Amino acid sequence: MAFTKKQKTDMLVQYQDWTKRSQAVFMLEYNKMSQKDIDALRAKAREAGGELHIVKNTLFSIALDQLGYDHGKLLENTTLVGFAFGDAPALAKIVNDAAKSDIFKVKGGLLDKQEINSAQVKALADLPPLPVIRAQLLGVFQAPAAKLVRTIAEPGRSIAGVIKAYSEAPAAA
Repeated sequence: MAFTKKQKTDMLVQYQDWTKRSQAVFMLEYNKMSQKDIDALRAKAREAGGELHIVKNTLFSIALDQLGYDHGKLLENTTLVGFAFGDAPALAKIVNDAAKSDIFKVKGGLLDKQEINSAQVKALADLPPLPVIRAQLLGVFQAPAAKLVRTIAEPGRSIAGVIKAYSEAPAAA
């Protein structure tokens, strides 16, 4: 299907907008894809705070060039692009899981204007979800404070234990 110059300009602007708003961009190659497959994958991506779109390689390449992204040979063959507007590791996990079928294959992606390969996308997918990372970080911050409180309270607790033991001891005749 041929696009008019205006449609191509609109698509270019849309690609740039999606890329600017994304924390990371993941690219998949697809084969034998049905509408059911793409709809299921798009639904999972939306749950993770991202979007998946089939792009025109030439226009998307121009958009990335204009934004200063290094994309190498990621835009060869068919391309399905995942834009991570929220949690990048969550979308990477969805993309990586989709690649386990014979329909999709991870080409790589872009993170901080740098190209990442499929192995790096897999490593990103293996990161724990954002709430888990936040909980771990909070635990690291709370550990010294909790230890300080225990250290300060220990002498008082020891004295209370001695007094209690003395009060419960049988009186000497």
